[in-house]
Amino acid sequence: MKNTVALILFAVALAVGLSDCTPSGPDSALNFTMRTIDGEEQSLTRYRGKAVLIVNVASRCGLTPQYEALQKVYETYQAQGLEILGFPANNFKAQEPGSDSEIKAFCSATYGVTFPLFSKISVAGEDIHPLYRFLTDEKTNPGFGGAIQWNFTKFLLNRKGQVVARFEPKVKPDSEEMTRAIESALR
Repeated sequence: MKNTVALILFAVALAVGLSDCTPSGPDSALNFTMRTIDGEEQSLTRYRGKAVLIVNVASRCGLTPQYEALQKVYETYQAQGLEILGFPANNFKAQEPGSDSEIKAFCSATYGVTFPLFSKISVAGEDIHPLYRFLTDEKTNPGFGGAIQWNFTKFLLNRKGQVVARFEPKVKPDSEEMTRAIESALR
C-alpha cells in the first residue's frame, strides 16, 4: 500500500511539474502549453494546420524594429494561415527587462503588434524553457537545432508542425529569403 501511494504521489508530482512544458512527442514544437502575455495557459496545438513563425523577441535591442516587419508579414499572410508567436526573453544583455504587461504595452503602442505574444521565458542557458530546449536540440530538431545566439532568432514550422527553416537574428522578417520560406510553408 505504501509503495502504491508513493508511486501515485510521484506520478502526480511529475505531472504537475511538467504539465506546462512537456512535449507529447518529438515531432512538433506545437505539443507545448505556454502562458500568454496575459497570463492564460494556451496549448500551441491550436496552431496545428497553420504555418507558424516562432520568434524570441526583446524590446531594447538593436533588432527591436523587426517587430514592425513581423507585424507587416503577419498582416500579409495571416489570412492564408500564418501565425507568428512572439516569446519575449531577457537572455541577451538584459534587453527585455520589463514585465509582461509592460512588454505588451510597448509592442502595441510602438509597433501595433497584433500577433500572439507569450509570457517572458528563457531561450538559452541552464534555465532554458522546454519549448526552446526542443527547438535548439539537435536530436529533436535535426538540421535546425543549435543554441540561440541573440534576440529575434526565427523558427518556421510548416502546417504539419515540423520545423522547416531557421533564420538567424539579422535576417529580416520581410526579406526575400523569409518570404520564399513562408510562402512555401503555407502551401
